[in-house]
Amino acid sequence: MTESRLPAAGEPFSPRAVLAGRPPGRTPVGLIVGTAATAACAIVALGIDAAQSFAAGAGAATFAIALPLALLPVPLLVAVVLWMDRLEPEPRGMLALAFGWGAGIAALTALIVNTADLVYVTQPRLGASAGEYVAATFGAPVVEESLKGAVLIGLLRWRRTELDGPADGVIYAAMVGLGFAMIENVGYYVNALVSPERGGIALLGYTFVLRGVVSPFLHPIFTAMTGLGVAYAANRRRGGSWAVALGLLAAMTLHGTWNGLSLFGTAGLAAGYLIMAGVLVGLIVVLVADRRHAVALIRRYLPAYQRTGLITAGDVAMLASLRARGAARRLARARGGYPAAAAMSDYQLAATELALACAKADRGVLDRTAFAAREHALLTLMALARGGQRSR
Repeated sequence: MTESRLPAAGEPFSPRAVLAGRPPGRTPVGLIVGTAATAACAIVALGIDAAQSFAAGAGAATFAIALPLALLPVPLLVAVVLWMDRLEPEPRGMLALAFGWGAGIAALTALIVNTADLVYVTQPRLGASAGEYVAATFGAPVVEESLKGAVLIGLLRWRRTELDGPADGVIYAAMVGLGFAMIENVGYYVNALVSPERGGIALLGYTFVLRGVVSPFLHPIFTAMTGLGVAYAANRRRGGSWAVALGLLAAMTLHGTWNGLSLFGTAGLAAGYLIMAGVLVGLIVVLVADRRHAVALIRRYLPAYQRTGLITAGDVAMLASLRARGAARRLARARGGYPAAAAMSDYQLAATELALACAKADRGVLDRTAFAAREHALLTLMALARGGQRSR
């Protein structure tokens, strides 16, 4: 077992970097560049929607109505995802990148490719109605799920350690899907308002209820299939590519099924909602089971570290309960203010990451050298947190 030591004066040490499993120092350049690129693409996609509004003679008013409606449910939906991610929270920067990828690169590219497919391929060959149906049912799902899933596959390639279990795959997928849906909804709302012959304000109200209120988690549900496949592959020593491919295929199938059924009116929508509700329940079961598995790992591996003096039997009991964790942070804040609460949060996250690292080492996902380095960094952070020190 690796012995921990406090970093010497002036020695670089970043709790955030330790928890994220990266070297200390500035925010990674790739994260900065990726976030900037996704933001730029999102702005371009919104610009296209605004241009559609002006082209229809509606000026800025239509876009000014559509954008707030699309943004309105997002804070609540993101809060729900973060609430599900409480036991072992993912780095906020990575979650922001996932959301931005969905809202920017994926949404803009899908808008361009789907429009080109509709205008230049399906409708010229099949006619307006049949072409729209084929593009929505078979073309758009392949394009959109491939684009949304690309960032998850990127995580598997470059930030594999972030994917500790199926819940992580679902959380990242949900953020990608929420970002994508937000930008896509702006286009739907603008289209409803600039098409008075199809309903105008009434169609906007129907579309908002359908997409923003009744089914806001559709895109997260679709992409969660890819997330599950990626998370499975991340926790295997070798292979796992088949799981990624299967997850991506499942995402495309669910997406295509929903699009195909939704074009059959009320009966089709009812059937689609029934299917998606069943999938959502299944995902909730997966999240609950994964949380219980993580708690079991905490109880299994952390008692062995009691001899370091950094963990007690009481700490293990506290770490195995979300309610007890919250109570511990509140108590720390009452006694020592924000720094003490932050140190308690660091301690809880580091201990959880330590249990997960032990499990990965047992499965051979982490080799001995990588595990020793990870163990040392986490124990050092726990020692700092116990001493009430904190340096972000």
